[in-house]
Amino acid sequence: MNKVLSLATVALAAFVGAVHPVAAADLPPRPAYSPAPMMSPTPVYNWTGIYVGLNGGYGWGNQDPLNIITNRFDGESLGFSGGVFGGTAGAQIQSGHVVIGFEADIDWANMKGSGTFVPSIGGVLGPAAITASTNIDWESTARVRVGYANQNWLFYATGGMAILGAKTSLTTTGGASCATLIATCTGLSKQIGAALGAGVEYGITENVSAKLEYLYITAASLDVSHHSEIRFGVNYRFGGM
Repeated sequence: MNKVLSLATVALAAFVGAVHPVAAADLPPRPAYSPAPMMSPTPVYNWTGIYVGLNGGYGWGNQDPLNIITNRFDGESLGFSGGVFGGTAGAQIQSGHVVIGFEADIDWANMKGSGTFVPSIGGVLGPAAITASTNIDWESTARVRVGYANQNWLFYATGGMAILGAKTSLTTTGGASCATLIATCTGLSKQIGAALGAGVEYGITENVSAKLEYLYITAASLDVSHHSEIRFGVNYRFGGM
């Protein structure tokens, strides 16, 4: 009996040894381990940097032409309008969504207006009507910008100082010499005032952006000069993402 069991055990072991390699050969190979691909972080647009650019637009408002020549007259107001074009330079830094910077520009302007009226001296009307032609032929601003950045978009408010170059020329309607009414018939003035506004800027590329802004510019006294401007600009920034 023991001999039979021993023979059976040997036969079973031999059978299992013969079948196991065949079964293992029939199984598909285990796939090689492949780590998950690393996801690169989403780039964040950065507004920090020093920039230069060009700007241009259209302005309209009112100016007292007589104030440029003398302060003896009551305030008169002439409407004017025209284009502006010039250069911009600035610097800004971004922290989170907040962008703070400083910007300055100087622009050639061609904002003109004219009108005819009888001037008054101390509230008493003058002896004759005069025609006044007035214009702003250049302007410059130096402003702080504070904005909110959302990736490529920047929404900002701005404010600071403005300097305007104004001219006036006077003639009489009756052909008389202007000097018979006023000692000086032409005048130049550098008007110092303020500029306030707001705008939106979009980053086209890492370094190039375009902006659209509104500015309200006034001389130190609103009775002298005040006007609005809509400007479009393109900036190139040294720095970025």
